[in-house]
Amino acid sequence: MQQWVCTACGYNMIDDFPELCPFCGVERDKFLSWDVAETSYRVTATRVNDSVTQLVSVPKLGLEHAAYRIEMDKEAVWIDCPSAFNRTLEPVAKIFFTHPHFMGASNQYRELWQAKVHLHALDAELPLIQAFPVDERFSHDFALDGLEAYHIGGHTPGYTLYIYQDVLFICDYAFPPGPNMHLNPFGPKTETLQRAERILTVVNSHSLTTVCGYNYVCAFNDWLPDFERAIRC
Repeated sequence: MQQWVCTACGYNMIDDFPELCPFCGVERDKFLSWDVAETSYRVTATRVNDSVTQLVSVPKLGLEHAAYRIEMDKEAVWIDCPSAFNRTLEPVAKIFFTHPHFMGASNQYRELWQAKVHLHALDAELPLIQAFPVDERFSHDFALDGLEAYHIGGHTPGYTLYIYQDVLFICDYAFPPGPNMHLNPFGPKTETLQRAERILTVVNSHSLTTVCGYNYVCAFNDWLPDFERAIRC
């Protein structure tokens, strides 16, 4: 198998060895083969609470989104996927994606563990990820063993947020936490702003304590006023 990892952004490229990274545009001298990346980067877990851990590559692998492991009652799942392939990680049964900009090494974990990859149908059609296998293309909100999924759209057509117990998984719809928070500028600006209103509707209908973002974890009560300010600006 030919697979390459861009060290500038963390994007995985399957089969081809392109001149430029299709995600961030850097030249191929910034690419590593997946097996070299496996020995160079350790996917490291940091506990968020008793059920959730954050997974990030050490050292930092470009713009890689954090992934999150959830220990549910019946099985363990991931929200999003690390960019580096580490076969020593504890397996999960399913990988749920917020959106497809960083599918990471999901194809390799899927093959290793027979894990099922879940992605909204609108995002599964995007050309950037056609080489990545998707097992379940959902098109509606759903709940599974306590995990709730809500289709938002905006930043990408199928953008989906997840809630498990009192934890919100929002990835990069808005960042960074704090007074400088802004909505993700990469995508349709007007629609991203409009669909952010649905995020407010969803989160205000839950009792939340923690927000897990693409590279941060923070208290929901701190995050919410920053998010509201980002929408109103």
